[in-house]
Amino acid sequence: MNPLRILLLCHSFNSLTQRLFAELRAAGHTLSVELDIADSVTEEAVALFRPDLVLAPFLKRRIPPTVWQRVTCLVVHPGPPGDQGPSALDWAVWRGEPHWGVTVLQGNGDFDAGPVWAHASFDMRPATKGSLYRREVTQAALQATLAAVQRFAGGEREAPPLRFAAGPPQGESAPEGLSAAAPDVPAHVWTARIDADSGSVPSSDPRSGGAWGRGWQPLLRQGERAIDWATDSTATVLAKIRSGDGQPGVLDALWGQPCYLGDAHPASVATMAEFSDGEPGALLAVRDGALLRRTVDGGVWIGQARRVDPPETDPAHRSFKQVAAELFATEAASLPQRPVPLERAPDEWGELRYTEHGPEGARVGCLGFDFYNGAMSTARCERLRAALLQVRERPTQVLLLMGGEGFFSNGIDLNSIEAAAHRPGDSAADASWRNIQAMNDVALGVLQTTDRLTVSVLRGNAGAGGAFLALAADQVWAHGSVVLNPHYKNMGNLYGSEYWTYLLPRRLGEAGAKDLMAQRLPLLAAEALRIGLIDHNDEGAREGFEERCLERALALAASYNLNGELAAKQARRAQDEARRPLAHYREQELARMHRNFYGFDPSYHVARHHFVHKQPHAWTPRHLAVHRL
Repeated sequence: MNPLRILLLCHSFNSLTQRLFAELRAAGHTLSVELDIADSVTEEAVALFRPDLVLAPFLKRRIPPTVWQRVTCLVVHPGPPGDQGPSALDWAVWRGEPHWGVTVLQGNGDFDAGPVWAHASFDMRPATKGSLYRREVTQAALQATLAAVQRFAGGEREAPPLRFAAGPPQGESAPEGLSAAAPDVPAHVWTARIDADSGSVPSSDPRSGGAWGRGWQPLLRQGERAIDWATDSTATVLAKIRSGDGQPGVLDALWGQPCYLGDAHPASVATMAEFSDGEPGALLAVRDGALLRRTVDGGVWIGQARRVDPPETDPAHRSFKQVAAELFATEAASLPQRPVPLERAPDEWGELRYTEHGPEGARVGCLGFDFYNGAMSTARCERLRAALLQVRERPTQVLLLMGGEGFFSNGIDLNSIEAAAHRPGDSAADASWRNIQAMNDVALGVLQTTDRLTVSVLRGNAGAGGAFLALAADQVWAHGSVVLNPHYKNMGNLYGSEYWTYLLPRRLGEAGAKDLMAQRLPLLAAEALRIGLIDHNDEGAREGFEERCLERALALAASYNLNGELAAKQARRAQDEARRPLAHYREQELARMHRNFYGFDPSYHVARHHFVHKQPHAWTPRHLAVHRL
């Protein structure tokens, strides 16, 4: 296979784009990125970089004809062959599709209707759109994209005939006309012959329904998503809110105030048994910042909300998602708090959870923390630290720090900090300072857990302070699908804390730490293992990863030399403390952070504001757009 020059054209450098960027670079291709700002900018990027191939993993506009007529452009669409439209995954979640897929097709001026180069399928989970996108969609997109790029690098310049490898999803027969694929095409990857006249999968094709797409699907509008609290079941409410997870949310109202809802979780039967009064739609309680709302047959916890902006609102000052009970703090104060213990029934929702496993003397504790988008606000950090101190009292030999399924952690909560900028008597600088201190307290709590082995388990991606929080543990285990962004500078040249100036050099050395922080690029788990940033990269299926980590931890807890490892760990920590106390690292880091928050350079505050308010990019950062260096 000949290495290619590939230009990634994307609306933003999101999680899918980062994964493809890192995987294609690891495969030997030369990559550059251009954000989709304007047609003229895209044309200039193509002229400067002279790519063999343009790959568009995440776009909101058509590629200009001046580009796709000049160079082959492959578009990644989060739907199976035959599916078209801007709300592909939204519709799939809303309808409860049992199977879905990703199609890599050639850009030709029509939305999602070009020749299909590859397709990969997957089984759906009862999860939010964002969770599916980061996990199943990303994995399927990777499989299909690598197959398409491999064909292009091998000299093919037209979409190949319809064929498949391994077979369709379980329980389905292959569509008529499929034939065996080349042996090196990944399992569950299809390519399609497209109707010569329309350029799309014919509507009569068996793939035009179910797992094979439904043809053109319009934007899923709020009218279809609207919740009827008087008639909608809990399952229906969850499907509607999950279909709008992230953006755009589901238009509704809280306390009579219009807002968009997100981050919904089912309430347990036990919780709902506490509340015998109230009509469907009534707000009942608060837990971990989420609001409990009654449905006709149960209840849902609503974790996030965003106010509806008046039409005349300046785009730079539009509302943004916040923790629901914090956005409506005055109203929520009248509701009862319903916290839950760390150890509880599996169906009882809460952001923190603890379980124990194994025999006495070889026990493993699992402390889970699943925060929305991996954002760790001051309040969440304080709750996590309290939980950590609590579980340290348990007689375990190994403690697993299980971050969220989507994200281990992404560090400080920029949305909650932005909210402080609009709160009387508060400021974004003060909120940032409180938040970074709280993050440091959590990291310190992990570092000071010296009487047992600690392991950070990365089920999802980790970025900025969240990546360094993971390094505070003795070992870091990650699934092979994880992408790490162990740097801060992309957020307005933020210096960072979480004891990174201690944690990173002890793994990579001073030179290695300096190089990693300077590159500002996403890092695959495999590469992180190679350079020594993490200790274990699990290349097995994503399903079963947690169970495999628990088995590994139980073996560690029962190992014959565990006491020796603990003694060596305690000795190293004592030596390190004598050489330079952790308090000194923290003091030096926070001195730099204080300048970021309170100094004359507003770069951090500008970058945070743009990030939270989703301001369109004015230019592509130069560490991504290498063609502009």
